[in-house]
Amino acid sequence: MDVILSIKPKYVDAILMGKKRYEFRKNIFKNKNINHIYIYSSSPVKKIVAVFRIGEIIEDEPRSLWEKCKDLSGLDDKEFFKYFMDNRKGFAIEIDSLELLKTPIDPKEIMPGFVPPQSFCYVDTHLLPKSNNTYGIRTKYYANNRAVNQTKPTCQENLAKFI
Repeated sequence: MDVILSIKPKYVDAILMGKKRYEFRKNIFKNKNINHIYIYSSSPVKKIVAVFRIGEIIEDEPRSLWEKCKDLSGLDDKEFFKYFMDNRKGFAIEIDSLELLKTPIDPKEIMPGFVPPQSFCYVDTHLLPKSNNTYGIRTKYYANNRAVNQTKPTCQENLAKFI
């Protein structure tokens, strides 16, 4: 099972630049068998622009989350604490194996009736074709907190070895 996360474009940009390595959420997925997270850049972009695997998920009270993740949060403290204002706990999802789509996907073209999720939604099928040539995926990994582009097998290519 996969998930589509709605993320505001300014935070998507921070993710793509390597400044934001954690995505913060008030609630987390109930289904724990998540393979991929698709990043849906909300209005005005309205496209799936990248996919990543979950690294670590940290559950804690907001002040502790901030102390653990602030350097790679892509946020300032005011934005962070405003988001978690009335919450006793929160979640930090580590962004691992980020794969950028050279050609963003309009989900309405591949999922009739698609409505952008407020936070996230589950999807049963892979949104990317087995051959990544259609969307031109390139993987970005991080070295010393700096984004580095690298061509390496995609999630789908790695999984195809076992099919």
